[in-house]
Amino acid sequence: MPPRKRARVTRRTSNPGKDDDDDGDGETISPVKETVPKKKTTRKAKEVSEPPASPQYCRWLMKSEPESRLESGVDMKFGIEDLKALPDQTDCWDGVRNYQARNFMRQMKEGQVAFFYHSNCKEPGIAGVMKIVKEAYVDHTQFDKKDVHFDGTSKADNPKWSMVDVQYQRMLKRFLPLSELKKYHLQHRAKSGPLKDMALFTRARLSVQPLTTEEFDFIVSLEDEEPL
Repeated sequence: MPPRKRARVTRRTSNPGKDDDDDGDGETISPVKETVPKKKTTRKAKEVSEPPASPQYCRWLMKSEPESRLESGVDMKFGIEDLKALPDQTDCWDGVRNYQARNFMRQMKEGQVAFFYHSNCKEPGIAGVMKIVKEAYVDHTQFDKKDVHFDGTSKADNPKWSMVDVQYQRMLKRFLPLSELKKYHLQHRAKSGPLKDMALFTRARLSVQPLTTEEFDFIVSLEDEEPL
């Protein structure tokens, strides 16, 4: 896909932080003192426990701004209607500058679905559904000095940032506002329901968030329910 000059995704976390990939070294074992007569000594190798593998998700929530907001003279507006109006209703999801959000995008597989979430607006919430149509590849905006998402610390031979392509699927039957989702979250936290650990409330600043299948299916079911 050719580079686009227009920035379009939501405001990102301003301080992405540093990824820690320290595996740690094994503890040094002192040599066994030998005695006479010499005997062969054996030491059981210390087992180094590996950190648990990251959970693999197949449903997502991705935030973008549906209302105009200028940043360095560029309008950051990109709502679900803007995606719907594009050729093939498809676009790249660029500008993610948070390591955890980037890592989630790198987990995405073609054909998986994500909620399009309207953020930084008068009424934030879930507007519709889109599909991942191209898996993570290099985000060209990190190298564009004229782009608001330019990152001078990222190198062409070792790029920091990735993006995916998404395609509009449908609007929800009704808009699901954050205020309603939060009520369910609080109810489920007290009664151990599907939204009790939803990242929208436990990792709220992330612009790209994972969802369990249970969370995704419950939220979809709400479009047929009266507002809480």
